[in-house]
Amino acid sequence: MFPIEKYHMAESVQDAVRALAEDENARVIAGGTDVLIRLHEGHKDYRNLVDINSLDALRRIWQEDDGSVCIGALASFTEIMDHPLVQKFVPVIGEAVATVGGPQVRNRGTMGGNICNGAVSADSACAALVHEVDLVIENVDGERTESVIGFHAGPGRVNLKHGDLLKYFRIRPENYLNMGAAYYKYAMREAMDIATIGCAAGLHVTDGAISELRLAYTVSAPTPIRCAEAELAAKGQPLNKTTLGNIAQTVEQDVKPRTSWRATKEFRMHVIRTLAAKVITNAAWKIGEKIA
Repeated sequence: MFPIEKYHMAESVQDAVRALAEDENARVIAGGTDVLIRLHEGHKDYRNLVDINSLDALRRIWQEDDGSVCIGALASFTEIMDHPLVQKFVPVIGEAVATVGGPQVRNRGTMGGNICNGAVSADSACAALVHEVDLVIENVDGERTESVIGFHAGPGRVNLKHGDLLKYFRIRPENYLNMGAAYYKYAMREAMDIATIGCAAGLHVTDGAISELRLAYTVSAPTPIRCAEAELAAKGQPLNKTTLGNIAQTVEQDVKPRTSWRATKEFRMHVIRTLAAKVITNAAWKIGEKIA
Protein backbone atom coordinates (compact mmCIF):
# COMPACT_ATOMS: atom_id res chain seq x y z
CA MET A 1 0.00 0.00 0.00
CA PHE A 2 1.13 3.53 -0.76
CA PRO A 3 0.98 5.95 2.20
CA ILE A 4 -1.49 8.35 0.52
CA GLU A 5 -3.40 10.57 2.94
CA LYS A 6 -5.35 12.84 0.57
CA TYR A 7 -6.31 12.25 -3.04
CA HIS A 8 -8.18 14.50 -5.47
CA MET A 9 -9.03 13.59 -9.07
CA ALA A 10 -9.08 16.88 -10.94
CA GLU A 11 -11.99 17.42 -13.33
CA SER A 12 -10.46 20.41 -15.14
CA VAL A 13 -7.33 22.53 -15.21
CA GLN A 14 -9.10 25.09 -13.03
CA ASP A 15 -10.14 22.38 -10.56
CA ALA A 16 -6.57 21.10 -10.38
CA VAL A 17 -5.19 24.60 -9.83
CA ARG A 18 -7.75 25.26 -7.08
CA ALA A 19 -6.92 21.98 -5.31
CA LEU A 20 -3.20 22.72 -5.47
CA ALA A 21 -3.71 26.24 -4.14
CA GLU A 22 -5.85 25.07 -1.22
CA ASP A 23 -3.34 22.50 0.06
CA GLU A 24 0.25 23.64 0.51
CA ASN A 25 1.35 19.98 0.73
CA ALA A 26 -0.39 18.84 -2.46
CA ARG A 27 1.64 17.38 -5.31
CA VAL A 28 0.61 16.63 -8.88
CA ILE A 29 0.54 13.03 -10.05
CA ALA A 30 0.44 12.39 -13.80
CA GLY A 31 2.23 9.34 -15.23
CA GLY A 32 3.32 8.38 -11.73
CA THR A 33 6.67 6.96 -12.83
CA ASP A 34 8.48 9.22 -10.34
CA VAL A 35 5.82 9.96 -7.72
CA LEU A 36 4.85 6.35 -7.07
CA ILE A 37 8.49 5.38 -6.58
CA ARG A 38 8.89 8.15 -4.02
CA LEU A 39 5.72 7.05 -2.27
CA HIS A 40 6.97 3.48 -2.22
CA GLU A 41 10.16 4.76 -0.58
CA GLY A 42 8.06 6.44 2.11
CA HIS A 43 8.57 10.12 1.18
CA LYS A 44 6.09 12.13 3.25
CA ASP A 45 6.10 15.02 0.76
CA TYR A 46 4.02 12.97 -1.69
CA ARG A 47 1.11 11.89 0.51
CA ASN A 48 -1.35 14.54 -0.71
CA LEU A 49 -1.99 14.08 -4.41
CA VAL A 50 -3.88 15.95 -7.13
CA ASP A 51 -4.40 13.53 -10.02
CA ILE A 52 -4.54 15.21 -13.46
CA ASN A 53 -4.76 12.04 -15.56
CA SER A 54 -8.34 12.74 -16.66
CA LEU A 55 -7.39 16.09 -18.23
CA ASP A 56 -7.20 14.98 -21.85
CA ALA A 57 -6.72 18.59 -23.02
CA LEU A 58 -3.21 18.36 -21.58
CA ARG A 59 -2.36 15.36 -23.80
CA ARG A 60 -2.66 17.26 -27.07
CA ILE A 61 0.22 17.92 -29.45
CA TRP A 62 -0.59 20.65 -31.97
CA GLN A 63 0.77 23.49 -34.08
CA GLU A 64 -0.33 27.09 -33.59
CA ASP A 65 -0.99 29.54 -36.40
CA ASP A 66 2.44 31.16 -35.99
CA GLY A 67 4.15 27.78 -36.48
CA SER A 68 4.83 27.09 -32.80
CA VAL A 69 4.78 23.39 -31.91
CA CYS A 70 2.98 22.70 -28.61
CA ILE A 71 3.29 19.56 -26.50
CA GLY A 72 0.81 18.99 -23.70
CA ALA A 73 2.23 18.34 -20.25
CA LEU A 74 0.40 15.00 -20.13
CA ALA A 75 1.58 13.72 -23.51
CA SER A 76 3.44 10.48 -22.87
CA PHE A 77 6.96 9.90 -24.12
CA THR A 78 5.59 7.38 -26.62
CA GLU A 79 3.01 9.83 -27.93
CA ILE A 80 5.71 12.48 -28.34
CA MET A 81 8.07 10.08 -30.13
CA ASP A 82 5.39 8.95 -32.58
CA HIS A 83 3.72 12.28 -33.33
CA PRO A 84 4.15 13.57 -36.93
CA LEU A 85 4.61 17.20 -35.80
CA VAL A 86 7.45 16.25 -33.48
CA GLN A 87 9.08 14.06 -36.11
CA LYS A 88 8.83 16.81 -38.74
CA PHE A 89 9.75 19.95 -36.81
CA VAL A 90 11.49 19.03 -33.51
CA PRO A 91 12.70 15.44 -33.97
CA VAL A 92 15.46 15.77 -31.37
CA ILE A 93 12.77 15.98 -28.67
CA GLY A 94 11.41 12.63 -29.83
CA GLU A 95 14.93 11.21 -29.96
CA ALA A 96 15.64 12.36 -26.42
CA VAL A 97 12.47 10.97 -24.83
CA ALA A 98 12.99 7.70 -26.69
CA THR A 99 15.97 7.09 -24.40
CA VAL A 100 13.84 7.19 -21.22
CA GLY A 101 13.52 3.84 -19.44
CA GLY A 102 11.77 0.99 -21.23
CA PRO A 103 8.50 0.82 -23.20
CA GLN A 104 6.33 0.61 -20.10
CA VAL A 105 7.83 3.78 -18.62
CA ARG A 106 7.62 5.60 -21.95
CA ASN A 107 3.96 4.67 -22.26
CA ARG A 108 3.17 6.25 -18.88
CA GLY A 109 5.84 8.88 -18.24
CA THR A 110 5.43 12.44 -19.47
CA MET A 111 7.76 15.21 -20.57
CA GLY A 112 5.91 17.46 -18.13
CA GLY A 113 6.94 15.30 -15.22
CA ASN A 114 10.45 14.78 -16.58
CA ILE A 115 11.10 18.51 -16.63
CA CYS A 116 9.14 19.51 -13.53
CA ASN A 117 10.73 16.99 -11.17
CA GLY A 118 14.00 18.87 -11.59
CA ALA A 119 16.18 15.80 -12.13
CA VAL A 120 19.72 16.68 -13.22
CA SER A 121 19.61 13.62 -15.50
CA ALA A 122 16.24 14.35 -17.20
CA ASP A 123 16.54 13.05 -20.76
CA SER A 124 14.19 15.64 -22.24
CA ALA A 125 16.00 18.59 -20.63
CA CYS A 126 18.86 18.87 -23.16
CA ALA A 127 16.50 18.94 -26.14
CA ALA A 128 14.27 21.45 -24.36
CA LEU A 129 17.25 23.72 -23.68
CA VAL A 130 18.49 23.54 -27.28
CA HIS A 131 15.04 24.54 -28.56
CA GLU A 132 14.63 27.16 -25.80
CA VAL A 133 11.22 25.72 -24.98
CA ASP A 134 8.60 27.87 -23.24
CA LEU A 135 6.55 26.44 -20.39
CA VAL A 136 2.94 27.65 -20.19
CA ILE A 137 1.86 27.51 -16.55
CA GLU A 138 -1.42 28.25 -14.80
CA ASN A 139 -2.35 29.05 -11.21
CA VAL A 140 -5.27 30.81 -9.50
CA ASP A 141 -3.91 34.19 -10.65
CA GLY A 142 -3.96 33.21 -14.32
CA GLU A 143 -1.55 32.01 -16.98
CA ARG A 144 2.13 32.85 -17.44
CA THR A 145 4.99 31.70 -19.64
CA GLU A 146 8.49 30.81 -18.46
CA SER A 147 11.54 29.77 -20.45
CA VAL A 148 13.15 26.42 -19.75
CA ILE A 149 16.43 28.37 -19.61
CA GLY A 150 16.74 29.17 -15.92
CA PHE A 151 13.74 27.02 -15.00
CA HIS A 152 15.90 24.48 -13.14
CA ALA A 153 16.87 26.05 -9.81
CA GLY A 154 18.99 23.24 -8.35
CA PRO A 155 19.00 19.44 -7.95
CA GLY A 156 15.34 18.43 -7.73
CA ARG A 157 14.16 22.07 -7.77
CA VAL A 158 12.43 24.12 -10.46
CA ASN A 159 10.82 27.54 -10.60
CA LEU A 160 7.26 26.41 -9.92
CA LYS A 161 5.32 28.35 -7.32
CA HIS A 162 2.80 26.94 -4.88
CA GLY A 163 -0.37 26.17 -6.84
CA ASP A 164 1.31 26.15 -10.26
CA LEU A 165 0.30 23.63 -12.94
CA LEU A 166 2.26 23.17 -16.15
CA LYS A 167 -0.18 22.99 -19.08
CA TYR A 168 2.04 22.64 -22.13
CA PHE A 169 5.39 23.31 -23.78
CA ARG A 170 5.69 25.70 -26.71
CA ILE A 171 8.56 25.61 -29.23
CA ARG A 172 8.53 28.81 -31.29
CA PRO A 173 9.50 28.55 -34.98
CA GLU A 174 12.60 30.72 -34.55
CA ASN A 175 13.87 28.02 -32.19
CA TYR A 176 13.62 25.14 -34.65
CA LEU A 177 13.57 26.43 -38.25
CA ASN A 178 16.72 25.64 -40.29
CA MET A 179 18.34 24.13 -37.20
CA GLY A 180 20.07 20.79 -37.12
CA ALA A 181 19.75 19.19 -33.70
CA ALA A 182 20.99 15.96 -32.16
CA TYR A 183 21.02 14.27 -28.75
CA TYR A 184 23.19 11.55 -27.28
CA LYS A 185 22.79 9.83 -23.94
CA TYR A 186 25.88 8.16 -22.53
CA ALA A 187 24.95 5.52 -19.98
CA MET A 188 26.74 2.54 -18.52
CA ARG A 189 24.09 0.22 -19.92
CA GLU A 190 22.61 0.56 -23.38
CA ALA A 191 19.01 0.46 -22.17
CA MET A 192 16.91 1.46 -19.17
CA ASP A 193 19.65 3.36 -17.38
CA ILE A 194 20.01 6.88 -16.02
CA ALA A 195 22.33 9.06 -18.10
CA THR A 196 25.93 9.31 -16.98
CA ILE A 197 26.06 12.35 -19.28
CA GLY A 198 23.42 13.66 -21.70
CA CYS A 199 24.32 16.10 -24.47
CA ALA A 200 22.39 17.91 -27.21
CA ALA A 201 23.43 20.39 -29.87
CA GLY A 202 21.44 22.75 -32.05
CA LEU A 203 23.29 24.14 -35.05
CA HIS A 204 22.85 26.84 -37.68
CA VAL A 205 25.44 26.99 -40.47
CA THR A 206 25.95 29.79 -43.02
CA ASP A 207 28.44 29.44 -45.89
CA GLY A 208 30.37 26.72 -44.10
CA ALA A 209 30.67 28.61 -40.80
CA ILE A 210 28.79 28.15 -37.53
CA SER A 211 26.36 31.06 -37.27
CA GLU A 212 24.88 29.69 -34.03
CA LEU A 213 25.59 26.78 -31.72
CA ARG A 214 23.39 25.74 -28.85
CA LEU A 215 25.07 23.14 -26.65
CA ALA A 216 23.37 21.60 -23.61
CA TYR A 217 24.28 18.95 -21.04
CA THR A 218 22.71 17.00 -18.22
CA VAL A 219 24.57 15.49 -15.25
CA SER A 220 27.38 17.98 -15.86
CA ALA A 221 26.43 20.61 -13.27
CA PRO A 222 23.87 20.96 -10.45
CA THR A 223 21.19 21.55 -13.12
CA PRO A 224 20.80 20.84 -16.83
CA ILE A 225 22.78 23.61 -18.55
CA ARG A 226 23.50 25.50 -21.74
CA CYS A 227 27.19 26.16 -22.42
CA ALA A 228 27.63 29.90 -22.93
CA GLU A 229 31.42 29.90 -23.31
CA ALA A 230 31.51 27.04 -25.79
CA GLU A 231 28.68 28.57 -27.80
CA LEU A 232 30.50 31.90 -27.97
CA ALA A 233 33.74 30.22 -29.01
CA ALA A 234 31.94 28.48 -31.90
CA LYS A 235 30.22 31.54 -33.36
CA GLY A 236 31.56 32.46 -36.79
CA GLN A 237 34.09 29.63 -36.85
CA PRO A 238 34.43 27.22 -39.79
CA LEU A 239 32.65 23.91 -39.41
CA ASN A 240 35.74 21.73 -39.22
CA LYS A 241 37.59 19.36 -36.90
CA THR A 242 39.79 22.12 -35.50
CA THR A 243 36.72 24.09 -34.39
CA LEU A 244 35.19 20.96 -32.84
CA GLY A 245 38.40 20.41 -30.88
CA ASN A 246 38.34 24.00 -29.63
CA ILE A 247 34.70 23.67 -28.57
CA ALA A 248 35.48 20.44 -26.71
CA GLN A 249 38.19 22.23 -24.73
CA THR A 250 36.19 25.42 -24.12
CA VAL A 251 33.21 23.49 -22.75
CA GLU A 252 35.32 22.73 -19.67
CA GLN A 253 34.65 26.34 -18.61
CA ASP A 254 30.89 25.74 -18.61
CA VAL A 255 30.51 22.44 -16.79
CA LYS A 256 30.98 21.33 -13.19
CA PRO A 257 30.84 17.54 -13.14
CA ARG A 258 31.31 15.70 -9.86
CA THR A 259 32.38 12.28 -8.72
CA SER A 260 29.60 9.92 -7.69
CA TRP A 261 29.18 6.18 -7.37
CA ARG A 262 28.22 6.16 -11.06
CA ALA A 263 31.36 7.81 -12.45
CA THR A 264 34.34 9.92 -11.45
CA LYS A 265 34.61 13.61 -12.22
CA GLU A 266 37.54 12.92 -14.55
CA PHE A 267 35.64 10.29 -16.51
CA ARG A 268 32.59 12.55 -16.82
CA MET A 269 34.79 15.35 -18.16
CA HIS A 270 36.24 13.00 -20.78
CA VAL A 271 32.72 12.04 -21.88
CA ILE A 272 31.64 15.70 -21.92
CA ARG A 273 34.47 16.66 -24.28
CA THR A 274 33.88 13.63 -26.52
CA LEU A 275 30.14 14.18 -26.79
CA ALA A 276 30.53 17.81 -27.84
CA ALA A 277 32.12 16.79 -31.12
CA LYS A 278 29.77 13.83 -31.59
CA VAL A 279 26.47 15.70 -31.24
CA ILE A 280 27.63 18.71 -33.27
CA THR A 281 28.69 16.36 -36.07
CA ASN A 282 25.30 14.64 -35.95
CA ALA A 283 23.46 17.96 -35.87
CA ALA A 284 25.41 19.13 -38.93
CA TRP A 285 24.55 15.95 -40.80
CA LYS A 286 20.84 16.57 -40.23
CA ILE A 287 20.99 19.82 -42.20
CA GLY A 288 23.21 18.38 -44.91
CA GLU A 289 26.48 19.83 -43.62
CA LYS A 290 29.74 17.92 -43.33
CA ILE A 291 32.68 18.49 -41.02
CA ALA A 292 35.68 19.61 -43.08
